[in-house]
Amino acid sequence: MNIYAFADEASAVIDQQILALKRNNLQGLEIRNVDSVNVSDITDEKAIEVKKKLDENGLITFSVGSPIGKINIVTDDFESHLEKLRRTSNIANILGTQNIRMFSFYYPKTSSAQEVRGQVIDSMGRMLEVAKENGVILCHENEKGIYGDNAERCLELLKTFPQLKCVFDPANFVQCEQDTKVAWETLKDYVHYLHIKDALSDGNVVPAGEGAGNIPFILKEYIKRGGNAITLEPHLKVFDGLKDLEQADEEIKVGIKSYATADEAFDVAVKALRGIL
Repeated sequence: MNIYAFADEASAVIDQQILALKRNNLQGLEIRNVDSVNVSDITDEKAIEVKKKLDENGLITFSVGSPIGKINIVTDDFESHLEKLRRTSNIANILGTQNIRMFSFYYPKTSSAQEVRGQVIDSMGRMLEVAKENGVILCHENEKGIYGDNAERCLELLKTFPQLKCVFDPANFVQCEQDTKVAWETLKDYVHYLHIKDALSDGNVVPAGEGAGNIPFILKEYIKRGGNAITLEPHLKVFDGLKDLEQADEEIKVGIKSYATADEAFDVAVKALRGIL
């Protein structure tokens, strides 16, 4: 099993992220923030520098943990977001990965998912065209508050766009009050890789195996089906950049236990995952 991680949860600094990955014998990272800058906003020169450092340390970028699709489908500028996808695709190419984690849009609280469905489908289609042109793979994560936040709408998107891949995040389903075993049965044929994040029924994040995410069951099923790549996303401690990962009006759920340092929280999360594996 290849284990990657959002190492920006250990440190905002890429050199410290590398140390955290090596200390825990992980294979690489799902890159999200680099020296406190979102990966989609770094320069080509910075991406080349990061690739060199990872190569020197025997690590890889498995996926780009981008913010693509984390805009309001009704009120935000989609054309400029497409340009951001083009930039992110170029960064992915430099870093040596095809995988780009993305989302299927927020929408106004006054609207229903059904009301924005057509706009979501059209926009997803255009993003997938850009991805094809740039040789990257869009990997959709179920995220609270977006169009594809439940298994049924995730499945709809995956059936509509066969080239779209599925990132399965148990904690996010828990936070949407969806049984993760039901979600797994719905999406198992489409899962490209897992995000290992667990949560209690009240939404608070806990180490893997301690919550309602049924992670031991899902991991066993994923491995049985030939799955060999997972990304650890601890969320056990507020870290640099977390406030930028959610909508301004969304409550951020992080671990209920406090850790002395981000490094400590990261190591605890790895140990919990290895205990299940």
